[in-house]
Amino acid sequence: MTTATEVYRPRLIFWELTTGCNLRCIHCRASATDLMSPDDLSTAEARQVIDQIAEYAPFILVLSGGEPLWRKDVFELAEYAAAKNIRVALATNGTLVDEATADRIVAAGIRRVAISLDGPDRRTHDSFRGQRGAFEAAVAGFGRLRRRGMSMQINTTVSRHNVEQLAEIYYLAAELGAAAFHIFLLVPVGCGLTIKDEQMVTGQQYEEVLNWLYDRSLDGRMELKATCAPHYFRIVRQRRAEARRAGLPVPELPASHAHSGPSMNAMTRGCLAGSGVCFLSHRGEVFPCGYLPVAAGDLRRQVFRDVWEHAGVFAELRDVDLLEGKCGFCEFKRLCMGCRARAYGVTHNYLAEEPFCIYEPGGKPEAYPTAR
Repeated sequence: MTTATEVYRPRLIFWELTTGCNLRCIHCRASATDLMSPDDLSTAEARQVIDQIAEYAPFILVLSGGEPLWRKDVFELAEYAAAKNIRVALATNGTLVDEATADRIVAAGIRRVAISLDGPDRRTHDSFRGQRGAFEAAVAGFGRLRRRGMSMQINTTVSRHNVEQLAEIYYLAAELGAAAFHIFLLVPVGCGLTIKDEQMVTGQQYEEVLNWLYDRSLDGRMELKATCAPHYFRIVRQRRAEARRAGLPVPELPASHAHSGPSMNAMTRGCLAGSGVCFLSHRGEVFPCGYLPVAAGDLRRQVFRDVWEHAGVFAELRDVDLLEGKCGFCEFKRLCMGCRARAYGVTHNYLAEEPFCIYEPGGKPEAYPTAR
């Protein structure tokens, strides 16, 4: 008999080491400040957290923030996690990556660094990041790490301010030598709650962006991934089924679209909040993901294993039959699930239907037999 522990193992754990940051990004979920929070886990507490989550290794631990380089012990923590067979990645705005910091990132055993670019030029990026010069500093930091052989990734938060420039950002990422390009579809939480009306893209734009991403995935230039966009999995299956029905050749999907162990780009299914992904706050709280602010537990009082295996919110998110609205009867629900964070952000119900999906269910699952 297969147990819940065997089925539901964390694939990605995102860890907000601190809310301290040097930028003021208008979309940031962390409500960042200039200072380290007094509530941040101490180094000793953070090492205890690593001890607990290492039980599930191998998986990918993404050190994030705020700005993770704001913490002086970030390299110590990265080394400690790497020594426990955890694949460590770093998500940074890139502006603090000088030559010495680049050396320390490499020496710490970090396997990949993701730097955020939210525009193809200084005007777009700097306005989104809230600081003049952020674009040049991020590109320079990227280059320093790339020259040291680091696997580099570009993250882009897609909103109305840059949705028409997505192709330009993609080609810039390729020009810079990025191994991967990940897009993040804005979720209305954190600071995003104050800008959702003016920055959220429409449901139709979501469809257009995800179809564009599928087309780019076939180019094979970089590993691609869409985060907070589970309907991408529906689109992949639809596009390939449509080609078969039209008698057109169906190209091979890139390796990043097949699950093959711990990978930043492995394509498994849509929303993995609470089933393959979780988020650790700077205070040690455990959430289904960084955009779903419903606490599953607190590692200052609980053990990670107990939270991961027994939290009520995780149990509900793992039961696809609890989905409501059109997600509940959609033929793609087991593949997609809709973005549970976006549902919560709009309705305060994480089981509600995906509010930005324009697809109307009604087909038959057997019409789309496989993603390949």
